[in-house]
Amino acid sequence: MNPGQIQVGCQTNAWPVDPSQPETLFATLKEIHQLRFGGFETGFRNILPLADERGSLHSHQHGLTFFGVHIFLHEYDAETRLAPIGLVLKVATAASKLGAERLILSGAPALGIRRTESLQKKAAALNEIATRIQALGLKLAYHNHGPEFEGPQPEIETLLSATDPLLVCFLLDAGHAFRAGIDVPAFISSHDGRLAGIHLRDFAKRSQVPLGQGDFPLAQVATALKSKKWSGWVLAEEEREDSSKPGLSAARPARDALKHAFGI
Repeated sequence: MNPGQIQVGCQTNAWPVDPSQPETLFATLKEIHQLRFGGFETGFRNILPLADERGSLHSHQHGLTFFGVHIFLHEYDAETRLAPIGLVLKVATAASKLGAERLILSGAPALGIRRTESLQKKAAALNEIATRIQALGLKLAYHNHGPEFEGPQPEIETLLSATDPLLVCFLLDAGHAFRAGIDVPAFISSHDGRLAGIHLRDFAKRSQVPLGQGDFPLAQVATALKSKKWSGWVLAEEEREDSSKPGLSAARPARDALKHAFGI
């Protein structure tokens, strides 16, 4: 990727993908391609059944770049606050076989009673995982939710400073950061060098709406990224907290909003 080159992608979680039926993922990728996105990201459960079928996935990618595989859980390892290492390595192996560029990890907030120690363990685990998956040809990105931005000393700042910038990058969920009250364009301008990608979502009165139809400062984010000559992926993430799957009805206006903001 050339300096200043921004690419647009889409998370598959706006569609009703059933991991037991790979054809639902393939149909989703076709629609993402038809919307003229350049790449996609998907959840780990969607790719495990395809672990030994790279040819099958590749034939349905329509030239889309496989940006990454995301591990999101409702419960995490008590020590590292991340997914259990066995699951991480299983998913990383499958992702590598299928041609993904990176493994994306979400995590639980550090423990409040011994927060400093907990954060250090979490950062150390991210460094170790990144080192181990390098052998598989994968890069590591940490994905935030709202809690990483809360409080006078936000967890995200510690994770940025305590992880190796040569090993660990970040996938900023700008929607969660925005809803936590963060000045997203300012955060991007301060940390652009650590960001591999940005999840973009929009809210109107705290309810999610298609990107470009709410209060999220998309134009200012685009300006901040362009001014830094940032290279990376901006990804529409049109999941819904009520578990509804809007598919094209949300992804199409999101793509239009990205075209308008970034010119691509």
